[in-house]
Amino acid sequence: MLDVKFCGIDFKNPVLVASGTFGFGMEYEKTLDVSRLGGLITKGLTLNKKEGNEGIRIHEVRGGMLNSIGLQNPGIDEFIEKYLEGMKKYGVPIIVNLGGSSIEDYVRGAERLDKTDIDMIELNISCPNVKEGGMNFGIKSSVAKEVVKSVRASTKKPLMVKLSPNAEDIVDMAVKCVEAGADAISLVNTFKGMAIDIYKRRPVFNNTFAGFSGPAIKPIALRMVYEVSKAVDVPVCGLGGIIDYKDAVEFIMAGAHLIQIGTANFMNPRASIEIIEGIERFMERENIKSLDEIRGIV
Repeated sequence: MLDVKFCGIDFKNPVLVASGTFGFGMEYEKTLDVSRLGGLITKGLTLNKKEGNEGIRIHEVRGGMLNSIGLQNPGIDEFIEKYLEGMKKYGVPIIVNLGGSSIEDYVRGAERLDKTDIDMIELNISCPNVKEGGMNFGIKSSVAKEVVKSVRASTKKPLMVKLSPNAEDIVDMAVKCVEAGADAISLVNTFKGMAIDIYKRRPVFNNTFAGFSGPAIKPIALRMVYEVSKAVDVPVCGLGGIIDYKDAVEFIMAGAHLIQIGTANFMNPRASIEIIEGIERFMERENIKSLDEIRGIV
Protein backbone atom coordinates (compact mmCIF):
# COMPACT_ATOMS: atom_id res chain seq x y z
CA MET A 1 0.00 0.00 0.00
CA LEU A 2 2.71 2.48 0.98
CA ASP A 3 5.61 1.12 -1.10
CA VAL A 4 7.41 3.43 -3.51
CA LYS A 5 10.00 2.79 -6.22
CA PHE A 6 12.31 5.78 -6.45
CA CYS A 7 15.30 5.87 -8.82
CA GLY A 8 15.11 2.10 -9.04
CA ILE A 9 15.26 1.69 -5.25
CA ASP A 10 12.43 0.04 -3.32
CA PHE A 11 11.13 2.00 -0.31
CA LYS A 12 8.54 0.28 1.88
CA ASN A 13 6.93 3.64 2.61
CA PRO A 14 7.54 7.25 1.49
CA VAL A 15 8.67 8.63 4.86
CA LEU A 16 12.35 9.53 5.22
CA VAL A 17 14.10 11.59 7.90
CA ALA A 18 15.76 14.80 6.75
CA SER A 19 19.49 15.29 6.93
CA GLY A 20 20.74 16.80 10.17
CA THR A 21 17.64 15.94 12.17
CA PHE A 22 18.19 12.23 12.86
CA GLY A 23 21.94 11.72 13.19
CA PHE A 24 22.83 8.31 11.76
CA GLY A 25 19.74 6.55 13.14
CA MET A 26 21.21 4.95 16.25
CA GLU A 27 20.54 8.13 18.23
CA TYR A 28 16.81 7.36 18.03
CA GLU A 29 16.94 3.61 18.70
CA LYS A 30 15.51 3.87 22.22
CA THR A 31 12.63 6.03 21.02
CA LEU A 32 11.34 4.25 17.91
CA ASP A 33 11.86 1.27 15.64
CA VAL A 34 14.15 2.83 13.02
CA SER A 35 13.60 -0.13 10.68
CA ARG A 36 9.99 1.04 10.15
CA LEU A 37 11.16 4.15 8.29
CA GLY A 38 11.10 4.30 4.52
CA GLY A 39 14.78 5.25 4.49
CA LEU A 40 17.57 7.05 6.34
CA ILE A 41 19.38 10.19 5.25
CA THR A 42 22.64 10.89 7.05
CA LYS A 43 23.55 14.18 8.59
CA GLY A 44 25.40 16.34 6.10
CA LEU A 45 28.85 14.91 5.37
CA THR A 46 31.87 16.70 3.93
CA LEU A 47 35.13 15.35 2.55
CA ASN A 48 36.97 16.26 5.76
CA LYS A 49 35.80 16.48 9.36
CA LYS A 50 34.16 19.76 10.40
CA GLU A 51 33.71 21.09 13.93
CA GLY A 52 30.82 23.35 12.97
CA ASN A 53 29.97 26.87 14.05
CA GLU A 54 30.72 28.46 17.40
CA GLY A 55 28.13 30.14 19.60
CA ILE A 56 24.41 29.42 19.66
CA ARG A 57 23.41 26.82 17.09
CA ILE A 58 19.69 26.30 17.65
CA HIS A 59 17.14 29.01 18.40
CA GLU A 60 13.40 28.42 18.65
CA VAL A 61 11.13 31.01 17.05
CA ARG A 62 7.39 31.29 16.53
CA GLY A 63 6.42 28.77 13.86
CA GLY A 64 9.69 26.88 13.76
CA MET A 65 13.38 27.09 14.53
CA LEU A 66 16.62 28.60 13.28
CA ASN A 67 19.80 26.55 13.09
CA SER A 68 23.41 27.43 12.45
CA ILE A 69 25.18 24.10 12.94
CA GLY A 70 27.82 24.66 10.30
CA LEU A 71 27.74 21.09 8.99
CA GLN A 72 29.51 19.59 11.99
CA ASN A 73 30.31 16.03 10.93
CA PRO A 74 33.02 13.34 11.20
CA GLY A 75 33.99 13.46 7.53
CA ILE A 76 33.29 10.84 4.87
CA ASP A 77 36.12 8.44 5.73
CA GLU A 78 35.18 8.25 9.41
CA PHE A 79 31.53 7.83 8.47
CA ILE A 80 32.42 4.86 6.30
CA GLU A 81 34.62 3.33 9.00
CA LYS A 82 32.45 3.94 12.07
CA TYR A 83 28.82 4.54 11.12
CA LEU A 84 27.85 2.95 7.82
CA GLU A 85 27.71 -0.65 9.06
CA GLY A 86 25.57 0.44 12.00
CA MET A 87 23.08 2.11 9.67
CA LYS A 88 22.81 -0.96 7.44
CA LYS A 89 21.40 -3.09 10.27
CA TYR A 90 18.03 -1.30 9.96
CA GLY A 91 17.46 -2.81 6.54
CA VAL A 92 16.28 0.42 4.88
CA PRO A 93 17.81 2.40 2.00
CA ILE A 94 20.69 4.65 3.06
CA ILE A 95 21.09 8.07 1.47
CA VAL A 96 24.18 10.14 2.19
CA ASN A 97 23.79 13.92 2.22
CA LEU A 98 26.98 15.31 0.65
CA GLY A 99 28.18 18.88 1.13
CA GLY A 100 31.30 20.76 0.10
CA SER A 101 32.98 24.15 -0.09
CA SER A 102 34.33 23.67 -3.63
CA ILE A 103 33.48 21.58 -6.67
CA GLU A 104 36.65 19.58 -6.01
CA ASP A 105 35.41 18.71 -2.51
CA TYR A 106 32.09 17.48 -3.89
CA VAL A 107 33.79 15.39 -6.55
CA ARG A 108 36.28 13.77 -4.19
CA GLY A 109 33.49 13.06 -1.69
CA ALA A 110 31.33 11.46 -4.38
CA GLU A 111 34.24 9.32 -5.55
CA ARG A 112 34.71 7.94 -2.03
CA LEU A 113 31.01 7.25 -1.58
CA ASP A 114 30.83 5.55 -4.96
CA LYS A 115 33.02 2.76 -3.60
CA THR A 116 30.56 1.99 -0.76
CA ASP A 117 27.23 0.18 -0.79
CA ILE A 118 25.08 3.20 0.13
CA ASP A 119 21.96 3.46 -2.00
CA MET A 120 21.94 7.10 -3.05
CA ILE A 121 23.67 10.47 -2.71
CA GLU A 122 21.68 13.57 -1.81
CA LEU A 123 23.74 16.51 -3.05
CA ASN A 124 23.47 19.49 -0.71
CA ILE A 125 24.08 22.55 -2.89
CA SER A 126 23.10 24.99 -0.12
CA CYS A 127 26.76 25.15 0.90
CA PRO A 128 28.91 28.29 0.55
CA ASN A 129 31.31 28.32 -2.39
CA VAL A 130 34.49 29.40 -0.63
CA LYS A 131 36.39 29.98 -3.88
CA GLU A 132 33.72 32.37 -5.14
CA GLY A 133 33.42 34.57 -2.07
CA GLY A 134 30.97 32.50 -0.07
CA MET A 135 27.82 32.64 -2.22
CA ASN A 136 25.93 29.36 -1.96
CA PHE A 137 26.19 26.93 -4.86
CA GLY A 138 22.41 26.68 -4.81
CA ILE A 139 21.64 30.32 -5.60
CA LYS A 140 22.46 30.55 -9.31
CA SER A 141 21.29 27.85 -11.73
CA SER A 142 24.45 27.99 -13.83
CA VAL A 143 26.69 27.31 -10.82
CA ALA A 144 24.47 24.51 -9.54
CA LYS A 145 24.47 22.90 -12.98
CA GLU A 146 28.27 22.88 -12.98
CA VAL A 147 28.41 21.15 -9.58
CA VAL A 148 25.84 18.53 -10.53
CA LYS A 149 27.55 17.81 -13.84
CA SER A 150 30.90 17.31 -12.10
CA VAL A 151 29.48 15.03 -9.40
CA ARG A 152 27.44 13.07 -11.93
CA ALA A 153 30.67 12.19 -13.73
CA SER A 154 32.21 11.03 -10.44
CA THR A 155 29.69 8.42 -9.30
CA LYS A 156 27.34 5.76 -10.60
CA LYS A 157 25.12 6.09 -7.53
CA PRO A 158 21.64 7.55 -8.02
CA LEU A 159 22.01 11.30 -7.51
CA MET A 160 19.31 13.39 -5.83
CA VAL A 161 19.96 17.14 -5.70
CA LYS A 162 18.60 19.05 -2.69
CA LEU A 163 17.49 22.54 -3.64
CA SER A 164 17.58 25.69 -1.57
CA PRO A 165 14.41 27.83 -1.47
CA ASN A 166 16.77 30.81 -1.61
CA ALA A 167 17.55 30.06 -5.27
CA GLU A 168 16.97 32.88 -7.73
CA ASP A 169 14.51 30.68 -9.64
CA ILE A 170 13.90 27.29 -8.07
CA VAL A 171 12.05 25.82 -11.07
CA ASP A 172 14.86 26.80 -13.45
CA MET A 173 17.33 25.47 -10.88
CA ALA A 174 15.58 22.09 -10.87
CA VAL A 175 15.48 21.93 -14.67
CA LYS A 176 19.18 22.79 -14.95
CA CYS A 177 20.12 20.16 -12.36
CA VAL A 178 18.19 17.49 -14.26
CA GLU A 179 19.89 18.57 -17.51
CA ALA A 180 23.21 18.11 -15.70
CA GLY A 181 22.37 14.53 -14.72
CA ALA A 182 20.32 14.59 -11.51
CA ASP A 183 18.23 11.43 -11.13
CA ALA A 184 15.89 13.08 -8.63
CA ILE A 185 15.25 16.40 -6.89
CA SER A 186 14.61 17.03 -3.19
CA LEU A 187 13.25 20.33 -1.93
CA VAL A 188 13.27 22.48 0.06
CA ASN A 189 16.24 23.10 2.31
CA THR A 190 16.05 25.81 4.99
CA PHE A 191 15.17 29.44 4.31
CA LYS A 192 17.68 32.17 5.14
CA GLY A 193 16.59 33.91 8.34
CA MET A 194 17.85 35.67 11.44
CA ALA A 195 16.99 36.51 15.05
CA ILE A 196 18.10 39.40 17.27
CA ASP A 197 18.78 39.34 21.00
CA ILE A 198 17.13 42.60 22.03
CA TYR A 199 18.93 42.67 25.39
CA LYS A 200 22.42 42.13 23.98
CA ARG A 201 21.45 44.24 20.93
CA ARG A 202 23.10 41.86 18.54
CA PRO A 203 22.18 38.90 16.30
CA VAL A 204 21.55 35.64 18.15
CA PHE A 205 23.91 33.77 15.83
CA ASN A 206 27.61 34.50 15.39
CA ASN A 207 27.14 34.25 11.63
CA THR A 208 24.14 36.63 11.80
CA PHE A 209 22.00 34.48 9.50
CA ALA A 210 20.73 30.94 10.02
CA GLY A 211 18.49 28.35 8.39
CA PHE A 212 14.77 28.66 9.16
CA SER A 213 12.64 25.50 9.18
CA GLY A 214 9.41 24.25 10.73
CA PRO A 215 5.63 24.47 10.24
CA ALA A 216 5.69 28.11 9.08
CA ILE A 217 7.51 27.28 5.84
CA LYS A 218 5.15 24.49 4.75
CA PRO A 219 2.85 26.48 2.40
CA ILE A 220 5.85 27.91 0.54
CA ALA A 221 7.68 24.57 0.38
CA LEU A 222 4.49 22.86 -0.82
CA ARG A 223 4.10 25.43 -3.61
CA MET A 224 7.69 24.90 -4.71
CA VAL A 225 7.33 21.09 -4.74
CA TYR A 226 4.17 21.46 -6.82
CA GLU A 227 5.89 23.74 -9.34
CA VAL A 228 9.03 21.64 -9.65
CA SER A 229 7.07 18.38 -9.95
CA LYS A 230 5.28 19.83 -12.98
CA ALA A 231 8.51 21.02 -14.57
CA VAL A 232 10.84 18.00 -14.39
CA ASP A 233 10.56 14.41 -15.57
CA VAL A 234 12.43 12.88 -12.61
CA PRO A 235 10.92 11.94 -9.23
CA VAL A 236 10.72 14.55 -6.48
CA CYS A 237 11.23 14.21 -2.72
CA GLY A 238 9.33 16.89 -0.79
CA LEU A 239 10.11 18.43 2.57
CA GLY A 240 9.56 21.61 4.51
CA GLY A 241 7.39 21.95 7.59
CA ILE A 242 5.78 18.50 7.48
CA ILE A 243 4.42 17.87 10.98
CA ASP A 244 1.65 15.30 10.55
CA TYR A 245 0.20 12.85 8.03
CA LYS A 246 -2.07 15.48 6.50
CA ASP A 247 0.96 17.59 5.59
CA ALA A 248 2.62 14.50 4.11
CA VAL A 249 -0.42 13.65 1.98
CA GLU A 250 -0.53 17.24 0.70
CA PHE A 251 3.05 16.94 -0.53
CA ILE A 252 2.27 13.63 -2.24
CA MET A 253 -0.80 15.13 -3.90
CA ALA A 254 1.43 18.01 -5.05
CA GLY A 255 3.64 15.48 -6.83
CA ALA A 256 6.20 14.18 -4.32
CA HIS A 257 7.16 10.50 -4.49
CA LEU A 258 8.92 10.58 -1.11
CA ILE A 259 8.77 13.03 1.79
CA GLN A 260 11.24 13.95 4.53
CA ILE A 261 10.53 14.75 8.17
CA GLY A 262 12.87 17.34 9.67
CA THR A 263 12.04 19.83 12.43
CA ALA A 264 9.15 17.61 13.57
CA ASN A 265 11.74 15.13 14.87
CA PHE A 266 12.80 17.70 17.47
CA MET A 267 9.21 18.49 18.43
CA ASN A 268 8.19 14.84 18.65
CA PRO A 269 10.87 12.13 18.26
CA ARG A 270 8.20 9.65 17.12
CA ALA A 271 6.76 12.00 14.46
CA SER A 272 8.00 9.94 11.50
CA ILE A 273 6.36 6.73 12.73
CA GLU A 274 3.11 8.52 13.56
CA ILE A 275 3.09 10.01 10.07
CA ILE A 276 3.57 6.59 8.47
CA GLU A 277 0.67 5.22 10.51
CA GLY A 278 -1.45 8.27 9.74
CA ILE A 279 -0.94 7.95 5.97
CA GLU A 280 -1.89 4.28 6.16
CA ARG A 281 -5.11 5.00 8.10
CA PHE A 282 -5.99 7.81 5.68
CA MET A 283 -5.60 5.49 2.70
CA GLU A 284 -7.74 2.83 4.34
CA ARG A 285 -10.50 5.35 5.13
CA GLU A 286 -10.41 6.79 1.61
CA ASN A 287 -10.16 3.35 -0.04
CA ILE A 288 -6.84 4.25 -1.69
CA LYS A 289 -4.94 1.13 -2.70
CA SER A 290 -1.70 2.77 -3.81
CA LEU A 291 0.01 6.14 -3.45
CA ASP A 292 0.10 6.24 -7.26
CA GLU A 293 -3.64 6.99 -7.14
CA ILE A 294 -3.12 10.35 -5.44
CA ARG A 295 0.41 11.38 -6.37
CA GLY A 296 0.35 14.61 -8.34
CA ILE A 297 -3.44 14.53 -8.43
CA VAL A 298 -3.69 18.29 -7.83
